[in-house]
Amino acid sequence: MSTASTGGSTNGTGDVRSRIFAVRDVADLVASTEHEGEGLKKSVGAGQLTAFGVGAIIGTGIFVVIGEGALTAGPAVVISFVLAAVACVFSALSYAELASSIPVSGSAYTYSYATLGELVAWIIGWDLILEYGVSVAAVAVGWGGNVNEFLQSAFGWQLPDAISMSPSDGGVFNLPAVFIVAVITFLLVRGTRESARANLIMVGIKLLILVFFIVIAFLNFNPSHFDDFSPKGVDGITTAASVIFFAFIGFDAVSTGSEEANNPKRDLPLAIIGSLVICTIFYVLVAAGAIGIASPQTLGGSDAPLAAALRDGAGISWAAGILAFGALVAITSVVLVIMYGQTRIFFAMCRDGLLPRGLATVHPRYGTPARLTIGMGVLIAILAALVPLGEIVKLVNIGTLFAFILVNIGVIVLRRTRPDMPRPYRVPLSPVFPGLGILFALYLMKDLPFDTWVRFVVWLVVGLAIYVFYGYSHSRLRTEPSARG
Repeated sequence: MSTASTGGSTNGTGDVRSRIFAVRDVADLVASTEHEGEGLKKSVGAGQLTAFGVGAIIGTGIFVVIGEGALTAGPAVVISFVLAAVACVFSALSYAELASSIPVSGSAYTYSYATLGELVAWIIGWDLILEYGVSVAAVAVGWGGNVNEFLQSAFGWQLPDAISMSPSDGGVFNLPAVFIVAVITFLLVRGTRESARANLIMVGIKLLILVFFIVIAFLNFNPSHFDDFSPKGVDGITTAASVIFFAFIGFDAVSTGSEEANNPKRDLPLAIIGSLVICTIFYVLVAAGAIGIASPQTLGGSDAPLAAALRDGAGISWAAGILAFGALVAITSVVLVIMYGQTRIFFAMCRDGLLPRGLATVHPRYGTPARLTIGMGVLIAILAALVPLGEIVKLVNIGTLFAFILVNIGVIVLRRTRPDMPRPYRVPLSPVFPGLGILFALYLMKDLPFDTWVRFVVWLVVGLAIYVFYGYSHSRLRTEPSARG
């Protein structure tokens, strides 16, 4: 073991510092996936991984956020969608490089472990557990709300509030949210291939519904709606882009499937970048079509702006049921992909010893971390059924942006510390592009509310306490020193 690896000190603060910032060797990270009972089954290809990305990105965002964006930017919301995509693309390129170079489950957590050290990896892993967990619970609650919207649009009745809302919202128990979490948990336990097939079907359905909207919109298109293209100028466009940005979040979930990809060196870059490109094209076409048949005021004044556009702009009132169904399918695939990502990150942390290794056991038949998945499913179902989420959902935004920053830094650091490491995909113009990814993330983080930062810091303090009293001493870097880089 080299002096650079240990920090050159055998005691005192220097030794502690070298230990908590020690990195995992990339070769050892890959080798750990081959341990009996701890390696995930390779079962998905580029198409399925791309569908994972599209499944995670296209959710309620395009069905809802377009209204808020149109009110802010006017018809120039089309440009806002492009800017939001550009803000994401630099981080997407960095994810693609690291995912192809380190084909190990864990996403930003694993990449940080290989580049910035154990403490930083723990922080981002703990952050991602919260981000993904709260996101799944919140989306599951949204799924319950969309069930009622679909039932009302299609059949004229709804589930009683008592079994479709949390206690804080006037109900007793959010049964639809529990139901969807239970179904997704079952799918994830059964196998990644089965989950990927189900997601592929759902992605196909929601893209067909968006194509339906685009075709109807362009058949009834009114160019005069674009006459006052940017009523609030550049400020309106950039402000809308910062809102719309969060409709693109989800491509990072693709990287959590690194270990289960049939050909990670090729499939992961294609899936990460491909899913972002596909979603951007759909977002821009939908935004242009919506403005072409409805005013920004019509879109912004409705909780279902696309349905409102078809009803008021194209005179198709029956389309509300179709779009409500599309939103329901879209949300289901988001729950699937985000919960999949959370279980893989948690699995990687357990396998590395930072959390109980017993939870990193892979089911001998299904090839999935079944025990861990069921446990996470139960916790998320309880959260979705009973706990008011409210402002805590904003933690998803700050957690995602924090992960983007560390992944971009990881690319820069690994280029310097491991210049000869095989990189099947390389970010162009590094460190310029990763640097732009960092700047875009920082720019968006600065506008988050102060109380979001407070909750984020509190969560990290709790995580640091767990690391100090458990993770540090049980880490494979302590129990298996050969794991060090």
